[in-house]
Amino acid sequence: MNFLPITKQEMLERGIEQPDFVYVIGDAYVDHPSFGPAIISRLLESRGYSVCMLPQPDWKRKESVREFGEPRLGFLVSAGNMDSMVNHYTVGKKRRHTDAYSPGGLSGLRPDRAAVVYSNLIRQTYKKTPIILGGMEASLRRMAHYDYWSDQVRASVLMDSGGDLISYGMGEHSILAIAETLAAGIPVEEITFIPGTVYRTKETEHIYQGVRLPDYQEICSSKEAYARSVALQYENTDAVTGKTLIESYGTKGCIVQNPPAAPLTMQEMDDIYDLPYMRTYHPLYEKMGKIPAIEEIKFSLTSNRGCFGGCSFCALTFHQGRQVQVRSHESILREAENCREDPEFKGYIHDVGGPTADFRQPSCKKQLSKGVCTNRQCLFPKPCGNLKADHEDYLQLLRKLRELPGIKKVFIRSGIRFDYVTADKDPRFLEELAMYHVSGQLRVAPEHVSKPVLDAMGKPGHEVYLTFLKQFQAANHKAGKKQYAVPYFMSSHPGCTMKDAVKLAEYVRDMGFMPEQVQDFYPTPATLSTCMYYTGLDPRTMKKIYVPRDPQEKEMQRALIQYRDPKNYELVRKALELAGRKDLIGFGPKCLIKPRKGEQVSPGMQKKSRKKTIRNVHKKKGR
Repeated sequence: MNFLPITKQEMLERGIEQPDFVYVIGDAYVDHPSFGPAIISRLLESRGYSVCMLPQPDWKRKESVREFGEPRLGFLVSAGNMDSMVNHYTVGKKRRHTDAYSPGGLSGLRPDRAAVVYSNLIRQTYKKTPIILGGMEASLRRMAHYDYWSDQVRASVLMDSGGDLISYGMGEHSILAIAETLAAGIPVEEITFIPGTVYRTKETEHIYQGVRLPDYQEICSSKEAYARSVALQYENTDAVTGKTLIESYGTKGCIVQNPPAAPLTMQEMDDIYDLPYMRTYHPLYEKMGKIPAIEEIKFSLTSNRGCFGGCSFCALTFHQGRQVQVRSHESILREAENCREDPEFKGYIHDVGGPTADFRQPSCKKQLSKGVCTNRQCLFPKPCGNLKADHEDYLQLLRKLRELPGIKKVFIRSGIRFDYVTADKDPRFLEELAMYHVSGQLRVAPEHVSKPVLDAMGKPGHEVYLTFLKQFQAANHKAGKKQYAVPYFMSSHPGCTMKDAVKLAEYVRDMGFMPEQVQDFYPTPATLSTCMYYTGLDPRTMKKIYVPRDPQEKEMQRALIQYRDPKNYELVRKALELAGRKDLIGFGPKCLIKPRKGEQVSPGMQKKSRKKTIRNVHKKKGR
């Protein structure tokens, strides 16, 4: 067992004269199943195809893509584990100084819009060689999409890149079908029939029952048309119910998205995660500062895929689908045993989960034969009557992991869905979570407290989170532990007015501590929330929605959540004035900030302040 070749010398040492595929990736080469390129390359290798990896080629030199010569079947292109623009820029569009997927955390080793740049670089040299795009960036940009960084609607990456196909979603089924079809000698332009792929064409007469999206010119000129297009795309993300989608670009032809590939079976999941990964980065990077991204996930175990949570700001539905797919206990236990053999392993499994850690089965049995519902969610606005909230299988898995020799602690860090936990009437999962799988703090994501904002987010009402907190406290009490739920909050999400932001600040005040992390809403490609941000419409209802876009307003909303930080004083003050909540400026116990020196406050605030001072004096004197 060894790494796949990343140099011509390594290729020749393996006896490969011409590789079947050259895999160009924007990340450093890490052969671990948490990295998409590792899974796809090892899967192809297991089927007899030779694959050479070309990580982070110099996009300023077209010679860089010639390292292995022309592949026999084609180039595979991925920007990496993240969208390159999200990787490079903060929500404020400022350049990030580090890149966790590059050696030594060094930034600048991949281009912006990497999938497009790499593909064009290849096409300059190899005019006819098939180019198949994949990974997160290509998957989320497979159709026309709003691009936050240029503030415009951009065409499908196939139109801009010169690529031939997109393997969207997780890609295992579609990439094997593509490889087999190319190996059979079928020209890439004739590969129009594989589920989970997107292609370009001038002719659409052959498409049976295709759904036509608003054309590119229309969605560029009409935000309502764009919102309708997004809604149609989200209605067709399921392998059972999804239809073929057609998006016209006028004289340039059409982009056609075939229905999603079928979810992986448990056996298929096991086979993929049992492939011979090296579980670390290529030795080349050892002297270059290692790869930071591997540190947290090296000893983490993926147990599932897919998510029926349906949060509006998350692209998981669009990328992985809503049907949950799982590995067997035996497969996960084998991987845990492999972790024990690593000399760096200290006995701690960092995570057992996936998109949502505690999903280990479809939300209901109907999904298996009829697919997910296109017009309703499983958990929002409240759990569906058909939902089966059951943690038994996950509990059994965690118990088996805890019992393995050499395992000191098994953590759950990828996040649990608290409304799913409260929907489960059996308290054992929460009790065992508190007893065995939390280290002082449990991170959960209520995101907000205001109902209009939570509705826009696709999150449950705040009362559900409060119920969860009570249950978690009870579980900690039973376990005899002092542990705390640490909430994630998001500022400036569509639907959030300044009054909503102040309401969240008041909740933070009542919590008694300031959240260390606050996420300002980031309009990333292909989410419902990004559509709301761009159009001012909720694509689920086509109703207008308030969107905080002004940079200063966004700064104020974020500052309100961290109002205790002195550097946020002026922003918080201005926010309270704009919201008509100057009553929160004063000395009373409910005030967020104090007035400026010498500033008059209302008699009520002065009275509260005097009473508080007297109480403090009495307390010090022991009265």
